[in-house]
Amino acid sequence: MDIFGIPIQALMGQLLIGLINGSFYAILSLGLAIIFGLLNIINFAHGALYMMGAFCAWIGLNWLGLNYWVALIAVPVVVGAFGMLIERTMLKHLYKLDHLYGLLLTFGLALIIEGLFRYRFGISGESYPVPELLAGGFNLGFMFLPKYRAWVIAVSLVVCFGSWFIIERTKLGSYLRAGTENPQLLQAFGINVPLMITLTYGFGVALAAFAGVLAAPVLQVNPVMGSNLIIVVFAVVVIGGMGSIMGSIVTGLGLGLIEGLTKVFYPEASAVVIFVIMGIVLLLRPAGLFGRER
Repeated sequence: MDIFGIPIQALMGQLLIGLINGSFYAILSLGLAIIFGLLNIINFAHGALYMMGAFCAWIGLNWLGLNYWVALIAVPVVVGAFGMLIERTMLKHLYKLDHLYGLLLTFGLALIIEGLFRYRFGISGESYPVPELLAGGFNLGFMFLPKYRAWVIAVSLVVCFGSWFIIERTKLGSYLRAGTENPQLLQAFGINVPLMITLTYGFGVALAAFAGVLAAPVLQVNPVMGSNLIIVVFAVVVIGGMGSIMGSIVTGLGLGLIEGLTKVFYPEASAVVIFVIMGIVLLLRPAGLFGRER
């Protein structure tokens, strides 16, 4: 069966790849949106921290014997704690300064982290096996769906919409939002605002590490995997709206699908289609599709 002259197996295969990429875009852009929306920091180190998450999973498996399921919990905690250390020692001094200072600092951190991993592991990359429980796949008749890729999509949706619910629909989320608008008032009610800011940054970094662990069995684990992705993720955040939680999720998933369809119908444009969309959105709606004018 063909659709517009394209075999349905090829079309569905590319849509699946697009949805996988969109899942990574959504989680990473969600972390960026949380950090920018609540802390006003443009975190250019996000890609390097995503790469660090993938490498920590690989190190845990090959050096410490920690399986995938342990890494899925432990790695975001460890990398998130590293992010909290960065916030406490460096970023906290920049909150009253222009966004450019935070961008330059996190860009420098990204170069340092990537350089250290490149020096130790080279750039050839390391392979991470698919966990045994998620090996194999489902024969849907018109295509073969690997279990691990289905797992990535499902868990990404749960994490993304769970994070949105916590931030937008719970008391904790209301404290986080209030802390960005009037921290002095919130502190007067006995809330430890500096600790809340540190935990928020740590959570955004933990999301990047979580995406890195998910990506390890799908992609080659190498020091440049974050730098190859971060520019696209920033474009996703800009299209969705800087600081918009729901915008980052919906836009990440949607652009992944659009990218997959472009690879089917016009492969030459697949590498730039997201940036073309970003240009059009900025011309028509500078605040992004889900952003608010300030």
